[in-house]
Amino acid sequence: MTDDGQSVPILSQELLLGVAEELKLPLLQIARQSELALLHGTADINTIRATARTALQLLDNYVLGVRLALEPQQFPLESISVSSVLYDSAQQLDVFAKSYGVHLELNVAGRYGPVIANRRGLQAALVSIGAALIEALPAQEGSRQLSMQLATHRSRYGVIAGAYTETKALTKETLQRGRRLQGTSRQPLLNVSQTSGAGIFVADAILHAMDLKLMASRHHRLHGLATVLQPNHQLQIV
Repeated sequence: MTDDGQSVPILSQELLLGVAEELKLPLLQIARQSELALLHGTADINTIRATARTALQLLDNYVLGVRLALEPQQFPLESISVSSVLYDSAQQLDVFAKSYGVHLELNVAGRYGPVIANRRGLQAALVSIGAALIEALPAQEGSRQLSMQLATHRSRYGVIAGAYTETKALTKETLQRGRRLQGTSRQPLLNVSQTSGAGIFVADAILHAMDLKLMASRHHRLHGLATVLQPNHQLQIV
C-alpha cells in the first residue's frame, strides 16, 4: 500500500502505457538527430548515445520491477552501502544530465553504515527517479539553476536516499495525485513533469516490490523524491 492507502500494481496497464508514452520522446529525438546527420553530415553522438541509453534504462527498470514482483526470491535483501549505490547511480546519470544542461551533484556527507535493501533494485529506482527529474527540470519555471542532487541523510525513521531539486511542486500531495491520475492523464505529475513521469512510477513499483515506499522529501531546502532504508545494526561499527 502507498501512503495514501492505494496499492501499486506492478503489472498494471497504466504503468505499461506510461512507459510506452515516455519512450516516444527519446525515440523522436534520436530520429531527428539521425535526420540532421543525413542532411548536414554531423550529429551530436553523445546526445544520441545518452538519449538511447536512458530509454533503455527505463525499459530495463520496468522489466526489473516486473521480475521483482514475480520472483522476489531472486532479489534477496542484502547489506549494502547507500553511499556506493548513490555514487553508481550518479555515474549512470552523468551523461544524460549533461545533455539536458543539468548540473548533477552527489551529497553523501557524513558516515553511513550499511542498510538493508536489494542493491540492484535500489539503484534502478534512484536512476529512474533521477532521469525523470533531470528531463523535467528545463521546463520548470523559477529555478535559479538547473541542478539536481543525489543525496542521503539520516532521519528518525532510518537512512533516507533520493534525488532533490529546487522544484517546490515535489510534494506529498503531488505524488498522491499522480498515482491517482496515472493512466488517465498524459501529465499525471502536473507542475513537475510535462511527460507521463513514467520513471517515477517505475521507481514507485520497484520500491513497492521491495517493501519500501517512494515519498516526497525535503533536504537542505531542496525538494525531492526518496525512500527510507533501515540500517543493518548487526554490521554497524561501534
